[in-house]
Amino acid sequence: MGKDVIVACDFNTAEETLRFLDNFTEEKPYVKIGMELFYAEGPEIVREIKRRGHKIFLDLKLHDIPNTVKKAMAVLSRLDVDMCNLHAAGTVAMMEAAIEGLTRPDGTRPLLIAVTQLTSTDQERMERDLLINEPLEKVVMHYASNAKAAGLDGVVCSPLESPAVHETCGKEFLTVTPGVRFADGDKGDQVRVTTPEKARQLASDYIVVGRPITQAQDPVAAYRRCIKEFVG
Repeated sequence: MGKDVIVACDFNTAEETLRFLDNFTEEKPYVKIGMELFYAEGPEIVREIKRRGHKIFLDLKLHDIPNTVKKAMAVLSRLDVDMCNLHAAGTVAMMEAAIEGLTRPDGTRPLLIAVTQLTSTDQERMERDLLINEPLEKVVMHYASNAKAAGLDGVVCSPLESPAVHETCGKEFLTVTPGVRFADGDKGDQVRVTTPEKARQLASDYIVVGRPITQAQDPVAAYRRCIKEFVG
């Protein structure tokens, strides 16, 4: 599967989101719709962006008992998104139920990926707040292995962990990597970060980029820079 840049549209209104996307008259960027926008505008914003010809990563990070996740995924499967996700910490059983719910009667489904550890988490926070005392990379690899065992297509991880995920789970197992900033940009609240070029070198399959593009003075130029550095 080819590399691509997914633009995180972390806005809280449809108007602001569509105004941002109106900047792109030539390209149709792959778009991430997260909790902020989905909770504000609901499924209709997904349908509208899809109508405009964009691929969509619906980033809702489901995490609940298996039956609830299965039923929720069955609803999301009707939105015709291209990718969605859940938390790997919800157990293999939850991820297996998600696959079952997401698969449509004709056998098709969106890509399903699992969040390992958020890129705002570091070793100290994981130990202090989550009482997980194993090394961070070991935890990520364990979660990735569980996701693969459950039949998922890949994981969300830091670009820094992408090589180890591919080594553990295979090159076809996708790594979708947030925590990407330009070399001359601000890290914000991210901890485990790289540049688009470094993410390419680390074999990330997709990078998710928000503020460096959405808050840029020229979003189209920032997007094109990101594509050039990551895809080449």
